[in-house]
Amino acid sequence: MDYSLIAGVVMLLVWGGLTLTTEAPGWVHLLLTAGVFLIIWRIVVRGTPSGPDPKS
Repeated sequence: MDYSLIAGVVMLLVWGGLTLTTEAPGWVHLLLTAGVFLIIWRIVVRGTPSGPDPKS
């Protein structure tokens, strides 16, 4: 598992915890944006082929 994917999930968990337990100032919602970005980015990058296949 990738560290950036884990970091994205952790950001979402921290955002959810802070949103439910505090009045969540505006900067807390950046965790939501960054976490979703990291998760989507890693899924897309993982599915992208790294280069052309060598022909034998």
